[in-house]
Amino acid sequence: MPRLGLVDWRRSDDFAPLMLLMSGQEKSRLVRSLSDVAKALIVAWPTDDGKEYVEAVKSCLDAIHGNVPAKAAHAALIRAADEAGIPVIAVVH
Repeated sequence: MPRLGLVDWRRSDDFAPLMLLMSGQEKSRLVRSLSDVAKALIVAWPTDDGKEYVEAVKSCLDAIHGNVPAKAAHAALIRAADEAGIPVIAVVH
């Protein structure tokens, strides 16, 4: 697979925004970039296990390093949210 090159992980271009409806102190989290994906998974996620969670973390790191497109991390985040029972709302922009 060709390497895409290191990307600006804070950039939100070509990244469809999502709202994660978390429980606890932080009720909702807007995800607009790979940086937001990483923060949601590492800082705000309710658990640190689960197959889809681990895949989402790996996919996010791969996307940051340019090994996969940001869309792959986006899709992996949605699958991890489903696994964790976190509702996801697509944000229209």
